[in-house]
Amino acid sequence: MSAAEWVVETEGLTRRFDGFVAVDHLTLRVPRGSIFGFLGPNGSGKSTTIRMLCGLLKPSEGRAVVNGFDIERHPEPLRQSLGYMSQRFSLYPDLTVRENLEFYGGVYDLEPGPLAERIEQVFDQLRLREHGNDLTAALPLGWKQRVALGAAMLHQPPVLFLDEPTSGVDPASRRMFWEILDSLAVGGASIFVTTHVMDEAERCDLLGVMYGGHLIAQGTPAALKEAFPGFLYHVDAAPLLEALEAARRLPFVADAAMFGDALHVTLPADDPERLRRELESAGVTVRDLRRISPTLEDVFVQLIALRERAAEGAEGGGR
Repeated sequence: MSAAEWVVETEGLTRRFDGFVAVDHLTLRVPRGSIFGFLGPNGSGKSTTIRMLCGLLKPSEGRAVVNGFDIERHPEPLRQSLGYMSQRFSLYPDLTVRENLEFYGGVYDLEPGPLAERIEQVFDQLRLREHGNDLTAALPLGWKQRVALGAAMLHQPPVLFLDEPTSGVDPASRRMFWEILDSLAVGGASIFVTTHVMDEAERCDLLGVMYGGHLIAQGTPAALKEAFPGFLYHVDAAPLLEALEAARRLPFVADAAMFGDALHVTLPADDPERLRRELESAGVTVRDLRRISPTLEDVFVQLIALRERAAEGAEGGGR
């Protein structure tokens, strides 16, 4: 792809806070017109990355270009070309929905006539019309979410950065929110979104996984699942916690984690009967053991577990 086909390009992007490295030499490319999902545990550098890409936080080193604008050299055209929805929504609770949108329209230098027309369009697109004169403070969280998205997209930016936009909202609001994102992407918008919800990640065109400030995996949802190493088994066993501890002690088990009321166990070699024998010899009753296809959650859990074990090993080796 040519440079014009990337909506986000970073090279060695780094941010330090005193002695702490929040983002460590991030090199990333996101295709224009895609929905890019940014995954990772809390503190992995996702929000810091977004704030740098939006021009809100100066990098310690490295460079980034968003929608063709260098984030340090061209801050004003960068600001006009993107919409940003933070985790806290950044709304004014003592203003009505309409007044909030009018305020943000002014921030983006929209003239009164086009702004009024654009607010009406946003009301229809996000189904906000019935709440236009309501105080924002009185709205349920799911409706505040829509207002925040409306403020971010009011000036019709080609790029949207959304930092955990569905955190804490109900499933119906989450589903509608993603229907709106899909329609925006079909219309040509590029969307960069952080999420902890795996069914949301499945809806993204491309995913990046962060851990400890590093990008540790990137690809389509299908490609990440296809690259899952080893053989994954669903294990229904009792007592469950004892089964988990026993599985993790076995040297031929790559990973074991609880998923609901069962275990997901990864084996480097396809030998489920050996797993069954070892668990039963540890006093665990195995009621069901079957091979399954990995989900994105399996991929995410294993990627993080492998990194955590590597970090623990490095600390142990340094003592």
